[in-house]
Amino acid sequence: MGTLRYGDRSARYSLTEAARLTSKILIHVHPDGTIEVEAPQDGSPTLVRAAIQKRARWIFDNLDAAKDARTYALPREYVGGETHFYLGRRYRLDVKKARGQSSVKLVRGSIKVTAPIADKAAIKRRLKQWYRERAQDYFARRLVQISGKIDWLDAAPRMKLTPMEYRWGSCSPSGSVNINPALIRAPRHCIDYVLTHEICHLKEHNHSKRFYALLEKYLPNWVATKAELDRLAELLLVD
Repeated sequence: MGTLRYGDRSARYSLTEAARLTSKILIHVHPDGTIEVEAPQDGSPTLVRAAIQKRARWIFDNLDAAKDARTYALPREYVGGETHFYLGRRYRLDVKKARGQSSVKLVRGSIKVTAPIADKAAIKRRLKQWYRERAQDYFARRLVQISGKIDWLDAAPRMKLTPMEYRWGSCSPSGSVNINPALIRAPRHCIDYVLTHEICHLKEHNHSKRFYALLEKYLPNWVATKAELDRLAELLLVD
C-alpha cells in the first residue's frame, strides 16, 4: 500500500507488479473508491511513485466522480417515473395496473410494465424477468458474432446467465462463460468488451501478457471501454 497526496487531500492505493507490463504504469480508480496501481516487475519504486504523483489530479477527479455516482445510485423503488437502463440508454419506468397477463414493452423513451398487481415486489420481479430474457437473447447472438471473428474457436462457447454482485462475467474450466444478466443495462460496446474478455480466457486462463495480447488483438480499444464500464458500474448494478 502507498499514500498519494495532492494539496490537502490524501488517498491510499494498492500497488501490484504485473508481469505483462514492460514500461507502462496502469492506474485504476474503481467505482467503490479504491485505487489500484499496476507497475512492471522491474520498475523503479521512485519512478513508479513519480508516475502516480503526476496523475494525482486525474486520480482525485475520478475519486470525486465515483463518489458522485454512488450518491445517485440509490436502491430502485420500481415506481412510475423512475430511471432504468437498457443497452446503455436511460428509460423512464411507466407502471400500469391492468387485468390479464403482465407485460413489459419498450415504448419510445419508456419501459412500460403492465401487471394485475402493481406493487414494488411484483414490478421488480417482472422487470428482472424481462431483463433476463433480453440478456439471454442479446448475449447469445453477440457471442456467435464475436466468436465468428476468432480463428481458434470452432463455435461460440456455452453461456450461462449468473447474477453476480460485483463482477460482469467469469469463465469456467469446462469452457463455458458466465455472464451477469445486469450487463444488459450497459452500452453495446461495453457488452462486447465483457464477452470478448471472457472468450479470451478460454485460451488464456489468467491475466498474463498472452491474455492481454489476445484481448488487444480482438478489441484494441478495450482499456477505454473498461474504464467506461467501471464508471457506470454503480448505476448499472444497483437494484
